[in-house]
Amino acid sequence: MALASPQVRAICVEANEFPYLSNQFRVRGVPHTVINRRASFVGALPEPDFVAAVLEGAGIPVEEPHEAPRREP
Repeated sequence: MALASPQVRAICVEANEFPYLSNQFRVRGVPHTVINRRASFVGALPEPDFVAAVLEGAGIPVEEPHEAPRREP
């Protein structure tokens, strides 16, 4: 998504090399995707589900059913 749009920024972090970030975002499995520091999901999703989860995590309504991202407290 970040390659396709200048409005999307993606950062990849090695969880073992940055334990502070891993703890901050409660990383317990990989891949662990965090959206705007407010929502996240763990696991590899099929592309349509991944896009829908990212959009929903960003607060953009999505019509297709999918696994919703977990809201961070």
